[in-house]
Amino acid sequence: MTRPLDGITVVALEQAVAAPFATRQLAELGARVIKIERPKVGDFARHYDTTVNGMSSHFVWCNHSKESLTLNVKQPEAKEILDRLLSGADVFIQNFGPGAIDRLGFGIDVLKEKYPQLIICSISGYGENGPYREKKAYDLLVQCEAGLVSVTGSEDVPSKVGISVADIAAGMYAYTGILSALIARSKTGKGSVLEISMLEALGEWMGFPLYYTKYSGTEPKRNGASHATIYPYGPFRTGGGKTVFLAIQNEREWVAFCEQVMQRPQLAADPRFATNSDRLANNRELQAMIDEVFSQLTAEEAIARLEQAKIANARLNTVQDFWEHPQLAARNRWRQVDSPVGPVPSLLPPVTMEGVEPFMGPIPEVGQHNYKILTECGYAEDTIRAWEEAGVL
Repeated sequence: MTRPLDGITVVALEQAVAAPFATRQLAELGARVIKIERPKVGDFARHYDTTVNGMSSHFVWCNHSKESLTLNVKQPEAKEILDRLLSGADVFIQNFGPGAIDRLGFGIDVLKEKYPQLIICSISGYGENGPYREKKAYDLLVQCEAGLVSVTGSEDVPSKVGISVADIAAGMYAYTGILSALIARSKTGKGSVLEISMLEALGEWMGFPLYYTKYSGTEPKRNGASHATIYPYGPFRTGGGKTVFLAIQNEREWVAFCEQVMQRPQLAADPRFATNSDRLANNRELQAMIDEVFSQLTAEEAIARLEQAKIANARLNTVQDFWEHPQLAARNRWRQVDSPVGPVPSLLPPVTMEGVEPFMGPIPEVGQHNYKILTECGYAEDTIRAWEEAGVL
C-alpha cells in the first residue's frame, strides 16, 4: 500500500511532546522518521512515568512508527553522522533549547547552505528572538503566558487545561507547516525554514477571548464547564445525580428546548430569555428552572428528550468511558502497535483518507536502530561498536 509521504525521510532531534507529536503524524502518513536520542537514556519523556507496562504514557502516545538512533551530538563523530543523515533527508525538525542547535554547528544559515533541499523546522517556547527567547517554556507556563489559564476553571479558581495543549498546538502547526513546505518544494525544488513557538501556536487558539476582551473591555468570565457567552450551554444535574451537558446555539433550538425538553412552551416567549444575551444576563433564574425540571428526570430521560428535540448534548464521560466509547468501537478506530513491552492499543489518526491505511509501526527501544541506520549510511559494524564503547552512540 502506498501512503502520501512514502519516500520522505525526516530526521528529528526531538524530545518531550511538541516535536514528537508532529513527527509521529508524519510517520503515520508513510514518512521514515529517524528519532535521534541521547545515548542510553533516550528522550527524557521516556521516563515521565511507567504506567504503560513500564513505559511512559507520553512516550507511547507520541512515538510509535519511528526508528531510534542514539547520538551524543556534542561528539565530532556524532556530528559527522548527523551531517550524513541530513544530506539525504527531506525534513529536519528540532525542539532543543534556544541556541542549542547553533552551538552544535547546525544553525539555520549553515543548514540552508549545505542542504538546499531540506525543510528545516524549529519549535521553541517563545520564538527565536524577543525578550522571552531564553525563557524556559513548559506547557503549564505557556498556558499561563497565553492567558489560557485566566479563562479556564471555576469563578474562584483558575485552572490549567488537563492535557498538554500548548505542546499539542505547536506540534500541529509544525505538522501542517511541514506538509505545506513539502508541497511548496514540489513546485520550487527548494527547502523552507519553519519556526513555530508554543506561545504563538496557543495564541492562535485564544482568538475568541482575545477579540472578546479587546472589543468588550472585559475579560471572559471563568464559568467552570459552562460557556462564557452562551446560555444554556454546559452541565446540568439530573435526578439520578448524573450530569448531562447541553448546548443551545440559536433561537430555533431555544424554542424546541422550551417545548420538548422543558415542556414549558410559554417559556420561549418570556422576555427575560428572549435572546441569548437575555438568557446570559438572567442565567441564575433560568438555571433554577432547568434544574427543577431535570431533577425529576434520570440522565437517560433527559438525553432522550434532548435527542428528540435535536438539542446537542453529551454525557460527562470519564477517561475510562472514552477508552470504551461505543462510537470508537463501532468505527474500528483502535489498532495494536508493538513495543518493547508487547502490543499496546493506539487510536488511528483522526484523518481518514480513502484507500490509505496509516502506518502504525512499533514504539522503538532506545537506540534500537543504530546498526540498521548507520550501516545504511556506509559505516562498518566494527566502527559502530567502537562508537558505542566510546559513548558516541
